Parts: sequence; C-alpha cells; structure tokens
Amino acid sequence: MTCSMGYASHRQAFIQNGFNDPANHPMLLAELEAAIPQAAQAGVPQSDRDVRQPPWREPIRRHGQLRDGFAQDCAPGGKHGVTICVELLNSRIDHVGYEGTHTAFGVDVVQAVRSLRVKLLYDIYHMQIMEGDVIRTIRNNMPWIAHFHTGGIPGRHEINSSQELNYRPVAQAIADAGFPGFVAHEFVPVGDPFTAFKDAYRIFDV
Repeated sequence: MTCSMGYASHRQAFIQNGFNDPANHPMLLAELEAAIPQAAQAGVPQSDRDVRQPPWREPIRRHGQLRDGFAQDCAPGGKHGVTICVELLNSRIDHVGYEGTHTAFGVDVVQAVRSLRVKLLYDIYHMQIMEGDVIRTIRNNMPWIAHFHTGGIPGRHEINSSQELNYRPVAQAIADAGFPGFVAHEFVPVGDPFTAFKDAYRIFDV
C-alpha cells in the first residue's frame, strides 16, 4: 500500500476556496509551501489543489487568475518533484457552483500554466455525470492527466455491474495509453468493503 495523493491542508471549506479568487492565493500558496516538502519527504508524488482540487467557487471562468495562481503553485511542486493536481468535479449532483466541471476547461488551465508539475486529476465518476464519452476523453487528453479516481454511477458506490459505466474498457483504455500513474478507488461500498476493493482491483488488473 502507498499514499498516491496528499492534501495541502485540513482546513474547512477546502473546496470552496480556490484559485479562481485572487484573494485566496496567499493562503493557498502558503499551504503548499508548507505541505509540499512534507509530501516529498514522505514519498507522496502528488498533492491536491482544491492541492489537487482547486475548486472554483463562482461560475465565472477566470482563466487568467487560475493560470497566475497555478503558475505560482507549481513552483514548490517542481522544486520538490511533487505534481499539483487540479481536480474536476460535477456540479449537477455533488458540488453545485463548482467551476471546474469539464475536461476542456481543466486542460485549458493546465496548458496555460505550462508546467509538467500541474496536471489534472480526472475523476471518472464526476466526468461521467458531467459529459460522458469517458474513454475518448481520456485518450485525447492523457498528456494532461496525472491521476484517476473511480466511483460507481449513480451514488458513488461499487464499480461493478450494479452501475451504469463499464469500467473494464475504461481501465483498458488507460493502460493502452501508457498511463504511468495511480488509479485511486474513491467509492463508498454498500456491501462488504473488502469484496468491493477486491472486485475493483480485478476490474483494473489489465
């Protein structure tokens, strides 16, 4: 077992205070400056900015503010070899008002930053809810993705045959694209959790 992703802070309203508001930049950067050296020392390769998940509190696409914030954000990550991951979430069910809800938006942000230390956390559960076409999207945007999350739809439960997405071809597409990173199973099982994890491991063992 290993820890593949860290958070920069245990602060409340972690998702609600993101880089789309310049007033948050000093606080978020201070958190990163403190957390990233610790992540590197502990062997944690990535950090969530929301540090993997920068949430966008207002439904206004502030590309310039996000770009400027993440350009500063990537400096401590690059210095210590830790990748900052921008998480895409759904705003239809779980995170109403979140701005980073589509892959194209996230890719625009990380391309603007122009750093190999700022990439996307592609959450399959959230992106299936928002846009579907998961396999094609993954194939077309793999250079910008550093991490994956899974979860069954609806309800974010097991990724077995009880939900709408067939995860086996998704797993194969990720493998075929040569993805070198981690797929984290971020679901809440309704049955036995050890059985659910065993099934998830088997589905992704491609």
